[in-house]
Amino acid sequence: MCAEAEAAPGCAQGPAMALAFCGDEGNSTAYNVDHGVLNNGCFVDALNVVPHVFLLFITFPILFIGWGSQSSKVHIHHSTWLHFPGHNLRWILTFILLFVLVCEIAEGIVSDGVSESRHLHLYMPAGMAFLAAITSVVYYHNIETSNFPKLLIALLFYWTLAFITKTIKFVKFCDNGVGFSQLRFCLTGLLVVLYGMLLAVEINVIRVRRYVFFKTPKEVKPPEDLQDLGVRFLQPFVNLLSKGTYWWMNTFIKTAHKKPIDLKTIGKLPIAMRALTNYIRLNEAFEAQKNKRSSSPQGSRSIWRALCCAFGRPLLLSSTFRILADLLGFAGPLCISGIVHNVGKGNNTIRPQTKILGVFFISSQEFLSNAYVLAVLLFFALLLQRTFLQASYYVAIETGINLRGAIQTKIYNKIMQLSTSNMSMGEMTAGQICNLVAIDTNQLMWFFFLCPNLWAMPVQIIVGILLLYYLLGISALIGAAVIIVLAPVQYFVATKLSQAQRSTLTFVVHAHLTRKADFSPSVAFASISLFHILVSPLFLLSSVVRSTVKALVSVQKLSEFLSSEEIGEEHDKSSELRSADNHSKYQAVPLKVVNRKRPAREDWNNYSSHMRRPINITEADDFCVKITNGFFTWTPEGPPALSNIDIRIPQGQLTMIVGQVGCGKSSLLLAILGEMQKISGNIFWSSCTSDSETGEDVSPEKESPVDMEFRKRGSVAYASQKPWLLNATVEENITFESPFNKQRYKAVIDACSLQPDIDILPHGDQTQIGERGINLSGGQRQRISVARALYQQTNVVFLDDPFSALDIHLSDHLMQEGILKMLREDKRTIVLVTHKLQYLPHADWIIAMKDGNIQREGTLKDIQKSETELFEHWKTLMNRQDQELEKETIIESKTVLERTNLRRTMYSREALLKDDEEDEEEVTESDDEDNLSSVLHQRAKMPWRACGKYLSAAGILLLPLLVLSQLLKHTVMVAIDYCLARWTSDAISGKTELELKNCSHCGDFNHSPYSKVFSILCCLGIVLCLVTSIAVEWTGLKVTKKLHSSLLNKIILAPMRFFETTPLGSILNRFSADCNTIDQHIPATLECLSRSTLLCVSALAVISYVTPMFLIALVPLAIMCYFIQKYFRVASRDLQQLDDSTQLPLLSHFSETVEGLTTIRAFRYEAKFRQKLLEYTDSNNIASLFLTAANRWLEVRMEYIGACVVLIAAVTSITSCLYSKLSSGLVGLGLTYALMVSNYLNWMVRNLADMEIQLGAVKRINGLLKTEAENYEGLLSSSQIPQNWPDRGEIQIQNLSVRYDSNLKPVLKHVNAHISPGQKIGICGRTGSGKSSFSLAFFRMVDTFEGRIIIDGIDIAKLPLQTLRSRLSIILQDPILFSGTIRFNLDPEKKCTDSMLWEALEIAQLKHVVKALPGGLDAIVTEGGENFSQGQRQLFCLARAFVRKTSIFIMDEATASIDMATENILQKVVMTAFADRTVVTIAHRVHTILNADLVIVMKRGVILEYGKPEVLLEQEDSVFASFVQADK
Repeated sequence: MCAEAEAAPGCAQGPAMALAFCGDEGNSTAYNVDHGVLNNGCFVDALNVVPHVFLLFITFPILFIGWGSQSSKVHIHHSTWLHFPGHNLRWILTFILLFVLVCEIAEGIVSDGVSESRHLHLYMPAGMAFLAAITSVVYYHNIETSNFPKLLIALLFYWTLAFITKTIKFVKFCDNGVGFSQLRFCLTGLLVVLYGMLLAVEINVIRVRRYVFFKTPKEVKPPEDLQDLGVRFLQPFVNLLSKGTYWWMNTFIKTAHKKPIDLKTIGKLPIAMRALTNYIRLNEAFEAQKNKRSSSPQGSRSIWRALCCAFGRPLLLSSTFRILADLLGFAGPLCISGIVHNVGKGNNTIRPQTKILGVFFISSQEFLSNAYVLAVLLFFALLLQRTFLQASYYVAIETGINLRGAIQTKIYNKIMQLSTSNMSMGEMTAGQICNLVAIDTNQLMWFFFLCPNLWAMPVQIIVGILLLYYLLGISALIGAAVIIVLAPVQYFVATKLSQAQRSTLTFVVHAHLTRKADFSPSVAFASISLFHILVSPLFLLSSVVRSTVKALVSVQKLSEFLSSEEIGEEHDKSSELRSADNHSKYQAVPLKVVNRKRPAREDWNNYSSHMRRPINITEADDFCVKITNGFFTWTPEGPPALSNIDIRIPQGQLTMIVGQVGCGKSSLLLAILGEMQKISGNIFWSSCTSDSETGEDVSPEKESPVDMEFRKRGSVAYASQKPWLLNATVEENITFESPFNKQRYKAVIDACSLQPDIDILPHGDQTQIGERGINLSGGQRQRISVARALYQQTNVVFLDDPFSALDIHLSDHLMQEGILKMLREDKRTIVLVTHKLQYLPHADWIIAMKDGNIQREGTLKDIQKSETELFEHWKTLMNRQDQELEKETIIESKTVLERTNLRRTMYSREALLKDDEEDEEEVTESDDEDNLSSVLHQRAKMPWRACGKYLSAAGILLLPLLVLSQLLKHTVMVAIDYCLARWTSDAISGKTELELKNCSHCGDFNHSPYSKVFSILCCLGIVLCLVTSIAVEWTGLKVTKKLHSSLLNKIILAPMRFFETTPLGSILNRFSADCNTIDQHIPATLECLSRSTLLCVSALAVISYVTPMFLIALVPLAIMCYFIQKYFRVASRDLQQLDDSTQLPLLSHFSETVEGLTTIRAFRYEAKFRQKLLEYTDSNNIASLFLTAANRWLEVRMEYIGACVVLIAAVTSITSCLYSKLSSGLVGLGLTYALMVSNYLNWMVRNLADMEIQLGAVKRINGLLKTEAENYEGLLSSSQIPQNWPDRGEIQIQNLSVRYDSNLKPVLKHVNAHISPGQKIGICGRTGSGKSSFSLAFFRMVDTFEGRIIIDGIDIAKLPLQTLRSRLSIILQDPILFSGTIRFNLDPEKKCTDSMLWEALEIAQLKHVVKALPGGLDAIVTEGGENFSQGQRQLFCLARAFVRKTSIFIMDEATASIDMATENILQKVVMTAFADRTVVTIAHRVHTILNADLVIVMKRGVILEYGKPEVLLEQEDSVFASFVQADK
């Protein structure tokens, strides 16, 4: 036993053995100094202790007294920013020094193990050096953080002394014939080099910082980032150890457990990581590529080159880290092989023959034949490998995030320059652009993350196969070939086979083909570990290939997008006319934004007179904009949309543009703003307009025609026909980035009659539009859009049909108070597109358009004289005399109107108030601290209920199958490995017995029974893997289908108020993002979680079975794991939610920009919106970076714990094998499983955190499933309802009262009416009088709590909802067209013939428009119908209703966006084409219902007047008569 124990360090050899520094062997050789003191080895070693003791004595007082008291006071930024010269090199050299010193200690212990007495001088100096090295780096770090370099003088002395003493030792070794064959000689030489290099680093600090030996020390300032205390992402600034272990994240993770993480907590990005910095870098790379290849600067290849040029360097670093990590990964199998091999031989270290200077020297081979040494080396290799691997991940992901931010900024800048035709003609939709931002940029980010694998995987595979060949010979190549062939198959079948099953064929072949070969546990388990390493890159290969393909597609899309047509490209072509040396100042000046802080308008003239000379207003200059001979088109190849445009818009006056629907009025505005493509002609902007906005001095005399053409247009306040609002507060939408002026703001609110609407909103004008379900009506959106234009201080205002969604009273008030008083009296240039011809007398200049041409322009008197026919036509449409027009006044608008069209807002407000009251009650019941602690407790809990909901949705059969297959699979996996351990151990012991018996005729060891059992178990394992994977995927599919169909049924049947109070984006997210999570992510995460958990549990069980001593060490490791995962899960969930929540505003900003592009460009707000984008991008990127750092923080710690598990398992199993006769096969089994723990421990926690986040999707869907559905079942069966009901169209309304919700006030009160079959009914009233509610009551969209509606003898409350709604037709105020063809929009059920569709189009005045389109009825309708004007869209909706041919037809303000001429035609058509149908018309323009059979006037939910129009008009006090008078 003593022979075996002799090599074991620390083995007691009786009382004779004593500890002595120089040893005690009964002779005086150790103390012999006859040949000089320096020739005594022990004295030289003692001399080497001196520098280390010196450092410890000098530094300890300074460390514990000096910094102990102030360390907590030092601000974190002060402790991170300062790095002395050679900072990283010092840390790297110190790490190498520590490793070499550990090897020196181990070498001393091992070489001393063969001596008769213990020689402390062999390892004690190295131990002291190890302590001194750690102290030196701690001391250095404290000096660095306090910026007190003078104290570094102690380290200068230490490195000098250490270098001298170690050099003396090395020289003496050389003198005594010690050479490279002895390990101690090599280690000493290395230490001399390291101490010398550290001394050089110290001298360099003195040279650069001049803190000693120089008169003036060098002053240093912190980097710009850390001067801003908002920067809290410290990875670029901390020392190398903190970078590698993410130590700086400790405080952050602990804080997250106490307080939820928000954007304020994570702070700002460092400058180098900000989107702007990375965009500039990327743009420079793009410009460089453009200069190299001028032909196709935006092609895919150029983009790839630019990306590599801008972000290639960090990827190279990541790849280097990855390759180093992969190479270090092979230390595991090799060390296992060595350990198992050595313990099999009793760990007998070869007795060294070399004895010099009284002590034994060993070679590196003798050193590595010690199992304990291999265990320690394995531990260090694992630590280093995991650190390199996580560093590789971090650098790659950080690069990907930086790249994503840069590309998103690049895309946004391109959007700002996009030609409007790309959007309106359907070549590019907002959805496509959002996909480019949301999906394609992420694809590129993930490609860059996986990119290092492209270089690392081939290295890993080649080295792995070479090592397998070295261990197993030809059979390794067979196994490797099988794996390579099956890897893609396994990937697609989604079976992840265990490492033993992959190597089944190899071991069976190896056992049977090479019977003479070594079939030992060391070979078997080293091979298993190698196969495990080999399979990982092959599985990853599929992901990398898929990611590469996606990245290629994304770059192709990006290339197409970046090469798409830009606005004003013809400007660039024309600018080539200018001579190279005569650059205009407009080219040199970057794009400016209007300075909102300029003086008030009354002081503007005085202010500007200092800037430029006074401008003489001549006839030539007396215009704001002038177009000469203009031809404009939307598409380059298309026909001109506007032809022969010669117009002049006078300066400081009101210009009105009138004409029929589709004649090009809106197009003219956009052409003036430069949004259309110009075929020929010129647009001239007045120098006065340009100067007032840009502050540039341009004299008209000095301008060439080209200069005038390209004079910079100033900011134009533009209100588009389709209102565009930001997802912000009402106030922010109106002020629109301008300074807040309370007086002006109030005047604008009054002019647009917005105060009553604001009063109803829950938070007044601070209410977020689009959030909490507050969706405004068309009229309110229109008025806020106009209010924005009125509020701005620009000289020019463009209003595109601002009255279309407003009733007559609101229109008149806006005209008088807003346009005439606020704008015209202020001498602003106003261009107004309108169909309200009664306002023409107010116009200073009129432009009449027809079919894309200018029909006539001039004053009203000019047109009256020269175009008598046109003027008479206008008079007929206006239905009034000129004198009456001038005397027009607005009537009784003093009272505060009730705005029931804000019903959804009121509902939201009451719900919010109710929630607030409940919150207040909760707060009063418990203290704030208790409340916070309960919230934090909830954050730390797993959502088990959601997990139960998910699993229960799988069904009774699948759930047991899922659980059992997983348990059986892992049981079989353990059985396979145990079988292999027994097989190899029995093979070795059988071989040993045969050798002992010296039996030559006994035959070889019989492998057959073992190989049969092994093969059967492996086949069973493969089948169970397949079953498990199928069960997991099947579960995911079944759960998704069940939850999706349940959700769809609930949402389809949900009442209208649900959609009015729930944001649409929230509902869409449930169907898209959440269903995708349940379908794609939860099954994979569940499979990974169960696999990694069961692998870790089975591994720990196997290790504990092999060496029960391991259980003692397992307890503290388990406690550490518990707390790490507990803290990580909370921080990870918060960061993941923050990452998701910061992405939403970013994507929203992109979609908002695309929708409001013309408005942004008209206002010249590109720079402000770009700045917003940079803020949103940086917010998203900082959340992503913190999430990445948190993941690395977890993985480093879990993998370090895994390395500790390996070390403890190795030491305990070696000890058990040496002293308890544990078989070497079980040692191999235990170590293989210990390596598995280090691989899967972090995955277990990561998957647990991911599962927690992903189960939120189940929770949210479950919340929507509780929505109460509408009652679609009626009291009448289908047989009781006549097939052609309603055939007559008689409507009886009896005592009807309706409300939008049971907790809201009624919007209709005790309404009674009788409508005879075929009657035409007109309903009018002020905004909020209940007109629209009246129409919704027919469809049971609102809660009828009293009274009833009887149609053709049947109470509609008794009908099934589907039947009721399919038998009536309605046209709503907001025109809705679907993407597809015109045919699909008119007849989605495909029930009508072409002739019927053409008839409907003819009735709707659209036949000529559709016939002119390519494809006719099959012409494409783009997203939202953007390729048609607002009026044309409304006409299409009319045509769609005509196609249905129901006997009751409801028109809810359906002609609001249609000019008067077209409206009059339609009214006649309705009266004739629907002579036999009942038509209910809700009207803004009262004159449209003058020909109705009956008129209902409503006020505040009750019928005020009811009767024939002619009868009501004859009554003097009739409200209807006053309405008609005001509408004339």
